[in-house]
Amino acid sequence: MRLFLTSSPCSPYPQEDGRVLYGYSKENGFLDRLRQEWEPGGRCVMISSDPVDFGHNDKMREEFEGFFQISGIPVSRLVMVDERNEKELSRLLSESSMVILAGGHVPTQNRFFRRIELREQIRGYEGCVMGISAGTMNCAGTVYAQPELAGESLDPEYKRFLPGLGLTGRMILPHYQETRDRMLDGRRLMEDITYGDSMGREFYALVDGSYVLCTHGRETLYGEAWKIWDGQIKKVCHKGEEMVL
Repeated sequence: MRLFLTSSPCSPYPQEDGRVLYGYSKENGFLDRLRQEWEPGGRCVMISSDPVDFGHNDKMREEFEGFFQISGIPVSRLVMVDERNEKELSRLLSESSMVILAGGHVPTQNRFFRRIELREQIRGYEGCVMGISAGTMNCAGTVYAQPELAGESLDPEYKRFLPGLGLTGRMILPHYQETRDRMLDGRRLMEDITYGDSMGREFYALVDGSYVLCTHGRETLYGEAWKIWDGQIKKVCHKGEEMVL
């Protein structure tokens, strides 16, 4: 398995006619590395974050078909897996060259992954896997479900640590360019909530365009990122740089 752990893998592609379309990001060598791992004309499976939000899931499937086309990566089929076809997952995985784990609400997606037994089904998968935001977070063995929605940080029943897919030991926080100054439930998301949750643990906060590539037992961080541990934070990688974790 080759595993891309991304914050967001997409960026704008300005067109000659003034339009702006979106495709896979060229930052930090992402598109080049994705092409290296991609089987031309292969099939792709995208697993949703909310199995019953059919409208959103269909729109996301269409968008990612466009991302492949704009980026010059030929794909013969892209199937969205949600409640409508979850029982076909085993067959779809066996026919695919790539699995995309969609972004969304971490706990909602985590419940769906457990329901379809994705941890067991994806074990031994030989293709390429790409996590996006929540999908990346749920790849960890232990997932840090950073509070996101109003009330979650105050809810004593909200579980911040969940069992994940076990594809990596890294707990990643996406979209750091947005969350670093975010307020939630009257508190600072990072300083007042996440730093405390990092006691005895390590988180890696990525901005969009940064990612971790896991291949051949090696995990390499590409682009701008911070390490958060024991209530501390330190910038560990800059845009255009790479670091073996």
